[in-house]
Amino acid sequence: MADLLFTNARLIDPEAGTLTLGSLLVKDGRINEILPQDIDLNDKRFPEGNRIDCGGKVLAPGIVDIGVKVCEPGERHKESFRTAGLAAAAGGVTTMVTRPDTIPTIDTPETLEFSKRRGAEMAPVRIAPMASLTKARAGREMVEMGFLMDAGAVAFSDGDNVVSDNKVLSRAMTYARSLGALVMGHPQDPNLSKGSAVTSGKFASLRGLPAVSPMAERMGLERDLALVEMTGVRYHADQVSTAVALPVLERAKAAGLDVTAGVSIHHLTLNDLDVGDYRTFFKVKPPLRSEDDRVAMVEAVASGLIDVICSMHTPQDEESKRLPYEEAASGAVALETLLPAAMRLLHVGAVDLPTLWRALSLNPAKRLGLEGGRLSVGAPADLVLFDPDAPFVMDRETLRSKSKNTPFDGQRMQGRVLRTFVGGTEVYARA
Repeated sequence: MADLLFTNARLIDPEAGTLTLGSLLVKDGRINEILPQDIDLNDKRFPEGNRIDCGGKVLAPGIVDIGVKVCEPGERHKESFRTAGLAAAAGGVTTMVTRPDTIPTIDTPETLEFSKRRGAEMAPVRIAPMASLTKARAGREMVEMGFLMDAGAVAFSDGDNVVSDNKVLSRAMTYARSLGALVMGHPQDPNLSKGSAVTSGKFASLRGLPAVSPMAERMGLERDLALVEMTGVRYHADQVSTAVALPVLERAKAAGLDVTAGVSIHHLTLNDLDVGDYRTFFKVKPPLRSEDDRVAMVEAVASGLIDVICSMHTPQDEESKRLPYEEAASGAVALETLLPAAMRLLHVGAVDLPTLWRALSLNPAKRLGLEGGRLSVGAPADLVLFDPDAPFVMDRETLRSKSKNTPFDGQRMQGRVLRTFVGGTEVYARA
């Protein structure tokens, strides 16, 4: 593992909330020293060969992405650890926090060990696996959380299979509280949202598509947070996407509950009108919301009310997407588009780079108890070097994911990852 010296970089420190010109020294896979820009290159502390002139581009902690679906085992034709890892590295994601909604479900130490082993063997980035909250994500019997935590589970979630039985969920939360485990919920009333394809409103009515009210998210979040108050569990809402849910979240935080929330990059950069003439690549879960909701989510990220931005990377094959809108599968790939899509928020002046990296890297790492997400001495040298201004036209066929279901296909974007490092080892370099 070679020592590295990064010079002439714009350094994002999400903990300090700063963007400064400087240099960075890496030794033994960790950040050894943060230096000023004008250093003496003849200093014997600095490695002779492995020096990287960043050319004034941005050097930041690698992205920690909560909620990545890797389709091993069971659906390798959609995504494997190898292809997801390559896509992550190319997107500046140095840690993938993987979801348990695989076939079979990751609900035993054996299935979790498989995911960890395959990830370590095949992916060039770090893998932090989640396990399901209930067996087979069926909402009836909780998993053996203690054994799964011993095996390496960083959180527990049934994903979009919302546990509708309050007694089951309260028992699972109580047990998680006794272990100090993090429970991740999907705020949605399962009955109201069942069978929906879009958000209710004039557009949904004109298109004749089954719709769900934003109130379904608020009701689901209120239910979850009432149980959090009752049990004292650590809780993270995977995706908050509607303005009506934000006051509920704000009250919970003000009351001192151990609660955080995330939002997907699609709900920050797209709205329900993007569905247009039944474009199924824009079908995600929860469905895209109104422009007012999108703006409210951006403001919530800027204020810190929403803690985490994630890709919610969900690969689907062509056969699952090339269907009538109501029948098409939900989800979009986003490991490689997460960073350039986030740059849209920067370029319109809605959020600055330190705030973005607080939500993309620092906060998810802190919430999950991971070392990464920081640009500080002693932290792992998980780094991304990128040009936030580089323009390009997204071509889905160039994506490294096996599946190509991105809503950004053909769109003009800005923001290119130049190099990615995990533990001081380069895992991606733009040709």
